[in-house]
Amino acid sequence: MAKFLIQPHVRLHEWVAEEKGFFRDEGLDYEFDAHGFAAASITTSSVKPADTAPVQARSGAFEDMEKGRSCDVSGACHWAVNAAASTSHGRMWGKAYSICTSGIYVAPESGYQRPEDLAGVEVGVGYHSGSHYSAIQGLEPFLEPDEIQLSFVGFPFDRVRLMRDRGIPAANVWGAQLYLLEQWGFRKLVDTTFMMGFLVSADAEPDDLERYFRALRRAQAELDLEPEPYKRHWLNEMPEDLAAAADVRRFGPGERIVFEPYTREMFDRTHRWMERWQLFNSPAGERSSYEQAVLT
Repeated sequence: MAKFLIQPHVRLHEWVAEEKGFFRDEGLDYEFDAHGFAAASITTSSVKPADTAPVQARSGAFEDMEKGRSCDVSGACHWAVNAAASTSHGRMWGKAYSICTSGIYVAPESGYQRPEDLAGVEVGVGYHSGSHYSAIQGLEPFLEPDEIQLSFVGFPFDRVRLMRDRGIPAANVWGAQLYLLEQWGFRKLVDTTFMMGFLVSADAEPDDLERYFRALRRAQAELDLEPEPYKRHWLNEMPEDLAAAADVRRFGPGERIVFEPYTREMFDRTHRWMERWQLFNSPAGERSSYEQAVLT
């Protein structure tokens, strides 16, 4: 039987569980691939020094899951995980989700002061990813649909560099990217905190999944109690140029895993919202049911 493959996902939990031996304590026969899933956002970029304008990238978390991910459990916004599981690209773990702090930021000197000032302003996001969906959800209370303008500018750290260099007027960022911009004095105009989901591979063993999530539960307790010893792990998944400018002691703990069900009502409401914004175009008859898509 193949080992359970674990890859970090730009959060602290997997790093904490590995450091503290929680996966081993749970009896999980696993491989920890420290340079797996998240490495793409570190070692590659859609932004080049010679670029005079942001490169538009029409591929994101959903397309990545369509192609197939190499680890047994991966994370992404619940919209993308929901859509991937509904079209038979893995299954959604229905016994937990996480809450990811996120926001739309502007430069300290920016003239934009209120969310309403972003009407017609291009906000940098990642295509079919959490920053895409959460930007729409966060701006809905303030702007008319035709006033919400998004610019699809690649990987999360691309948006940090573009904001640092004043290449874009605003960006929706989360996790380490959010903490970096805050450290540099950027201002949050809209909170876009959103729900993350877990996508499970078709080959993952149910017992191994339970062991994995029990270890993450213990890691979450560690982060709740005393996150400071583990903040250094933010540097593990950060490009060198940005890591050199980061004081991770000032960072927060990042997303928080909630060990509660992702219910049928959540599943259905998410579908309806994506359909209203024409973000999920698969015909209803071709989608998996909640029972087929979600492991409960």
